[in-house]
Amino acid sequence: MPASPALRAKRLLTELKRMHAQPQTLEQPAIRLLPSDDLDQWTVQMRGADATLYSGETFTLRLTFPPSYPYEAPETVFTGASIPVHPHVYSNGHICLSILYHQWSPALSVESLCLSILSMLSSCTAKERPPGDKAYVARATSPKNVHWLFHDDAI
Repeated sequence: MPASPALRAKRLLTELKRMHAQPQTLEQPAIRLLPSDDLDQWTVQMRGADATLYSGETFTLRLTFPPSYPYEAPETVFTGASIPVHPHVYSNGHICLSILYHQWSPALSVESLCLSILSMLSSCTAKERPPGDKAYVARATSPKNVHWLFHDDAI
């Protein structure tokens, strides 16, 4: 379902305001929106929660909002030099998480999406890449163009 440009802009501005109202520090655990003038693409930093495999590590997410947002999830990928080693995160930053694809709902927000990703990281018990990481990375240009098979309902 396409969103009207006015609805999309209003929703993004509301979420942007909400994100800026949060403390913009990287205390434990934290999600911080980095400054930008681009409403269509946001950069978020997150810090691993204490007492997890990612404690003290900082990661960067890039969220790119499609014209149909909020009816379609933003393309969300880890970027930069520090991409988490996780069974649901490919080395190119693509994330295998159902709410980024077929289980997305307009009721979700950027904040709830980031909290879900942080929760996914926090529940990890072994730092390892997904099976077939190298083959996937060699052919995948966008996570939105992939037909994901979600085999781990615990995440």
